[in-house]
Formats: sequence, structure tokens, C-alpha cells
Amino acid sequence: MCGINGFSWNDERLIQQMNAVIKHRGPDDDGTYTNSFVSLGNVRLSIIDLSPSGHQPMTDTKKKLWIVYNGEIYNFHELRETLQKKGYVFTSHSDTETILYAYKEWGIHCSEKLKGMWAFAIYDMEKKELFLSRDRFGIKPLYYYYDGEKLIFSSEIKALFKHSCVPKEQNDEIIFDYLYFHLIDHVEDTFFKGIKRLMPAHNAVFELKQRKMNIWQYYTIPKSTQRNWGTETFKKLFFTVVQRHLTADVPVGSCLSGGLDSSSIVCAMRKILPDGEIKTFSLIFPGKKIDEDVFQNEVAKKCKVDQFKTTFDEEDILRDIRDLVYTQEEPFGSLSMYGQYRVMKLAKENNLKVLLDGQGGDEILGGYEWFYGYYLAELLFTGHWIKAVKEFFSYKKYHKNILPLKCIFLLVVPRPLIHFLWRKRYLYFNNIFLETFKKRQTKDALWNSHSFQDISILAETYFSLPELLRYDDKNSMRWGVESRVPLCDHDLVEYVISLPTETKIQGDMAKIILRDALKDILPEMIRSRRDKIGFATPDETLLRTETGKTFAFEIFRSESFKKRPYWNQGKVEQMLDKHVRMKQNHTQDLWKMIILELWFRMWIDESSVIK
Repeated sequence: MCGINGFSWNDERLIQQMNAVIKHRGPDDDGTYTNSFVSLGNVRLSIIDLSPSGHQPMTDTKKKLWIVYNGEIYNFHELRETLQKKGYVFTSHSDTETILYAYKEWGIHCSEKLKGMWAFAIYDMEKKELFLSRDRFGIKPLYYYYDGEKLIFSSEIKALFKHSCVPKEQNDEIIFDYLYFHLIDHVEDTFFKGIKRLMPAHNAVFELKQRKMNIWQYYTIPKSTQRNWGTETFKKLFFTVVQRHLTADVPVGSCLSGGLDSSSIVCAMRKILPDGEIKTFSLIFPGKKIDEDVFQNEVAKKCKVDQFKTTFDEEDILRDIRDLVYTQEEPFGSLSMYGQYRVMKLAKENNLKVLLDGQGGDEILGGYEWFYGYYLAELLFTGHWIKAVKEFFSYKKYHKNILPLKCIFLLVVPRPLIHFLWRKRYLYFNNIFLETFKKRQTKDALWNSHSFQDISILAETYFSLPELLRYDDKNSMRWGVESRVPLCDHDLVEYVISLPTETKIQGDMAKIILRDALKDILPEMIRSRRDKIGFATPDETLLRTETGKTFAFEIFRSESFKKRPYWNQGKVEQMLDKHVRMKQNHTQDLWKMIILELWFRMWIDESSVIK
């Protein structure tokens, strides 16, 4: 809904400059509040209570509390009623004011009462404290710089650089995790040394007089087994969650990739809004294998929605890639989110402010192929050997690969051997760089998980969903669009993760309970789909076109690329040559190096100019 900024001293001009940098997040309104202790700023995308009474920073009736807030609280009506019964008087119809009085009533425990997505800061004038909070799964971002004396925070990193005290220096530990372990947004440290993210499900209090900061986690996904489950229970909860996410004073549309998750959301929207106008936004690639137009059309036909579609070619990608690097602020794993970037742009062009999106379904319902490896491992470790063999051959018959066996191998061999074999994959790395960080074990959490529930929780909180939510927020807010993710609702997440593994994955099929529960509203073509594409981009083929190949070679042969201490430039060129000649597929590694180099040029190098 918005973007927020703040710091722990008074400077009206500086807080306005921070607001200006992230104005794309809130084009409808902006505001500041300053006193001798704090400066707070907000840029607003008006979604709930479009009137001036929803203006931020917002204060209580006594002007002792001030809040800047980004997000949506879907249970704010219920909380408002509870607070009114306790004597609180509201002057707006916004969820912002509800958070403010929830804090006044329950203090730092107010975040535990909220259902939704948020990042907010509350200035408590009497306590001389700043209270910061981020939602349970980190749907909304909150970055900060704290040097032991000063605190600066923002919805986006670029606003922090308006402060001359914030350095622009790369964090080599995080770069190592990115290049070597394929991990992004997994810890509080960012790609910028000294800049951190308040982690999902965390709160913080900054004492303005003592200049001390205390951070703590207020929520974890409970580990439990749901005994009384059924498709009707799931269906009811799914519909409740989707309806929650339709709360708005403006129209709400949806992304529609043609996959199971987004299609389920659109079908549920139509059931909830039988006569309402629903707009969907999709990505198509006519004539290519990654095109999902036929599936999108099937959903649109059944649900009678207004369709909007976009596409692009390699020229578009190369034209926009620098803006994508600026938008995302930190490196990303592939060009896959460019499709999402274009879909959000399409929504902006058609004057829609709010979209539902299917992020989070794969993590809780076993939607990635590597989940099968953990499923089979769980069967083996619990003594179900015969079933494990049958399930593997069922998987192999359809998917035509042995990926689960590779996964099981990583789970059973000694950890030193895994690290030895993993290192052998990266012959193009600079040996000094490898030696410097060889003791990092940030991937071990995945290799130590032997149950489907454990890996689902890790996917939700550590190595998969966090980066996807970052991409989602940055891509949508770049165009002044709010993306909502019903499948990240914590009630739904807790319920699904607690279900027996066989309700989510069996043989060659995943997301079983979703398929079964929505069989009466999903088109059968969608319900029976086994393949997964999503908002895909032609990363592999792009580097094999003349335009893409020229672009990549120019980067790899540049003086700045040669000087980076992470790789052997000659070996990287050999990788690209083999990729172009289709001798080997190095798509992931090549694009990560290209993206990292573009990131360095934009954000770190002295010659760069930040917008």
C-alpha cells in the first residue's frame, strides 16, 4: 500500500528526499513528521479509506503516538470493533489507525493480533522509543542501517543512500552464498555491507535516548500434525483466505499464469464475487514451449473474467534489465521475475492498483520437483522402503528424470563429502574467494532436513519464499501496484504444513489436497496439470541469440568484470561458448554473473549514478 522511511533525528529536508526516492511505491499522497528525536516519512498508495483521513504519518487523538505503515491488515474490522468496545474512538476507516490503537492497547504484542502483510514503525513519544514490526513471512520489506548510534530505516535500500553515512560497499559473504549456494534473502544481511533487513516475524525497539536496539522473533510456524483434516476443511479455509485478501476500497484483480495456484485463486474469486468484474493479467509467448495461453483461456472462459496479456522478446529484456536491477536493488537468481515485472506494468497501464498472486503455494504444497526427493527420503527414513520404490518409479514414469535420487544422495552422504562434491561444480571460481568462505555452511540446513514438514518450513522461511516475496514486492511497487499473496496467509500456511505428507504429494502428483478440494470449480485441464511453468522467461535461449550472446560477451570481456575477485574470467568465457554451442547448459551460473556485474556497476562502482 505504501512506502515508509525514518531515522532517529530531526531533518525535514532529508526525510522528504527519502520519500522522493521511493515515490513509485505511493504515488497518491505523501507526508512527513519530525521532532527533535525522529523524522518519519510515508508515500501512500490509497487502497483502504481513500479520504484524507487515511493520510500518514498518522497520530492518535493525544498526538503521543505516530505511525508510518506499509501493507494491509485484513482483520482490521474485527480488531477495530474490539478496540471500540474498550473505549477507543476512531477518526478514520483505515487499517493504519487500527494498528496505532492496537499498539496503544497491547503494546509490542500487537503484531501477534494482526492478520495480513505489514512493515510499520511507531514512534512512542512518552517512551521515547521507535517500535518496528514486519509480518510473519516478510511479504512487506523493511531495511535498516544502525551504527550503534543512528538508526535509519526504509521500505527500500535506495532511500537509505540519501544518507551520506550509509556506505555503498558490497558484502562478500552474501555474494558467496548467492554465487555458490544459490541462496538469496535467507539471512538479515543484505548484499550491502552494514545494511540489514528486519527479518520476517521480527519486531524491534530502538531506544531514542540510549540509542540501543533490541530485536526479537515473535512468531514461528508451529510443528504439529493435523489429525482431523479433510478437503472440505481445506476448501473452507482457502475461500476464507481469498475473501480476506479482497478487502479494499478499489477494484482487485489477479495475476493468472495458467498454473494451478493462480487459477485456483481466480476461480475462488469468481465464486466469492459471482457478479463482480474481475480482471486478470497474464504473460504469453505465442508459438513457444513456455506459452500458457491455452490454460489461461480455459480459466477465463470458465470464470468469465476480463483478460489482459503481455509478451516480450530479447530486445525488451536487454532494454529493461538495468531498470530491473535498479528496481530489485539486490541481485536475483535469474530473469524469471522479468515476466512478473511486465505483468505488473500491464496492470499499471490498465489502472488497476491491487492484484492477487499465487506466491507461496509451491512451498507449502510440494510444488517443486525437488520436494519429491524429500518425500522419498521421509519414506525411507521411516521404514517404508517398498512404498518409496513404488513412488519413485511412478515419479520417473512421468517426469523422466532421477532428481529425487540426487536429493536423497545429498541427505545421506557425510557432510564433508557433500561440501567436497559441491565445490567441484564451481571450477570457474577464483580459488582465493573459495578459500576465504569455505567454512560457510548456509546450505546445511537443507541437507540436514529429513522430513517433508521440515523442508516445507525451510522453504517458507529460509531459502525459497523470502526471495520470491522480495521480487514480488519490488516488481509490483515499481509500478505502484499492490501485490497480495493469499497462499502466504499464516492460518492457511499453518494448516497445510500440519497435514500428512500424502495429502500434498504422491507418486507423480503434487498439491493433491488443493486439486481435490477445488475439483468443482477448477477447469479439469488445470486441475490435472503436472507441468509447471509460471511467469517463465527464455533465459537459456536468450544467450544463444546473436543479441544475447553479444551482450554477454561484452560484459564478460569488460575491464570491470575481469577485476572482480570472484571468478576466472577465461573460464567464464569458455562456459558461455559451450552454452552458445549447446554443448552444455550454464544458464543459471551465466545469468547470475551477468546480473551481479550489472549490480556492481549500478550500486557499488564509483562511476555509477543512482537515480
